[in-house]
Parts: sequence; C-alpha cells; structure tokens
Amino acid sequence: MPSDKDQEREDRIQNEIVVDCYDEYEVAAGWHCHLEDNLIFPFKAKCVTERTVSPLKSGEIIEVMNIADQDDCRHEMFVIIRFMGRRLAVPLAQLQPIDADESTTEAVADWHYWIGQGYQF
Repeated sequence: MPSDKDQEREDRIQNEIVVDCYDEYEVAAGWHCHLEDNLIFPFKAKCVTERTVSPLKSGEIIEVMNIADQDDCRHEMFVIIRFMGRRLAVPLAQLQPIDADESTTEAVADWHYWIGQGYQF
C-alpha cells in the first residue's frame, strides 16, 4: 500500500527526473541519469531488506562503487558493490546510505519513495 504523498518529493521527481518521459524506457533512463548525476561514489550502505535477486542479508554493510549500466537498469535501478572480492550489481531499493553526502542521501530517498508509492517503469 503506498504511503502518504510527499508533495515536494513528488514535484522534484515529476519536474526533474521523469519530466518529458513518454514510455517505460524513458522513465528508466530518466532515473538512471538522475542517480548517475547525484550519487557520489563510493559510499557505504546498509542492506535494509533482503531480496531473492541479491546475496545481501539484512543489516549487512557494503560499499557502493557505481551505478550499473543503463541496460541493466531497464526494470529497476541497480548499483555496483564490492562483494566477496568481486563487483556485483544489487538493487538500490534494498540499500540505505550510511553517512553519505546530502545529494546521495536525497537521491536514494527519492528512489525509495518512488518505489514505496508503487510507481514502476
């Protein structure tokens, strides 16, 4: 069930992230560009929810290295982490930044909000 609307966040998403997007591909590209521009790498993050598509466990702390390629983000946003000596893509929705800068914190919160409202590509 979607949570209450945050009008400031809704306006930012509509006017800066998905503005002039006409289909799912453009919405995904808009989010990818926004995150690429606003996430400052590397940053530490905590896994806040487990997903079957990810090996991370709830509470696990990892380092986020970059955003995944746009082709890998056509249905949801993935970031690249260091995991067991290799680079691996995991869903951004399962991560919460730790002591990250304001731009990173806000961009991840926007993504979490968008997902929490039930929006999708």
